[in-house]
Amino acid sequence: MKITRYQDQKVKENPHKVDVREMYNTESAQAMLMALKPGESLKPHKTPVDVFFFVIEGTPTVHIGDESEVCNADSLVESPANIVHYISNNSNSVARILVVKAPRPTSMTKVL
Repeated sequence: MKITRYQDQKVKENPHKVDVREMYNTESAQAMLMALKPGESLKPHKTPVDVFFFVIEGTPTVHIGDESEVCNADSLVESPANIVHYISNNSNSVARILVVKAPRPTSMTKVL
């Protein structure tokens, strides 16, 4: 059995300059755990594969295409490949989101 603990993972360098830690990475999928401090946001970007976001803690706003919605903990949000999306945290507390890309991308995400 392999167990990966968030606190043991190093923050992965990323263009968004936020706390992102790799939790799982195989050809079939990639999972990152992201912590957004109050006021932090990802930059709008497109991902070459389907993505889903699972809100673990907080109330981040998920923006996909022309839609935006504040999401509560225990919510799963789907984002199709090649659609502009990003997540922002306009609340007063940390938001933690599990980001899963399937399959693992073979080309780079395009930051806009």
